[in-house]
Amino acid sequence: MSTTVNPVIATLVVITGAIPGAVARYYLTRFSAEWWGTHFPFGTFIINLSGAFFMGVVTGISLKNDPLRILLANGFLASYTTFSTFILDTVTLWQLGEKKRALLYYLGSILLGMSLLEVGIFLPRLIHG
Repeated sequence: MSTTVNPVIATLVVITGAIPGAVARYYLTRFSAEWWGTHFPFGTFIINLSGAFFMGVVTGISLKNDPLRILLANGFLASYTTFSTFILDTVTLWQLGEKKRALLYYLGSILLGMSLLEVGIFLPRLIHG
């Protein structure tokens, strides 16, 4: 059974979930650095892994257009970590039998993401000297 959520309501539901997701990410990152130091990004590591786990739980128990799934997956978890969505997309491709596309998406996202981060760091330095 598929439900359709009014786009205005869906937007409000996403916003309602996104705000606490972003705040949770901020404080977990901050407190992790205070607790364990900054020699390893523990906060981001914990956020990414817990986000992937909870994205699995949310998608496993709710329908695609369910307002609760929109609140948690598209709102809270999407602002808490994009890693959870990245992993969900990768696993979805894999489960659909699109193994080559899943690997291309996974490796391409990581390798191109790292490369573009470096370009993003370099360009302002090039422009501003």
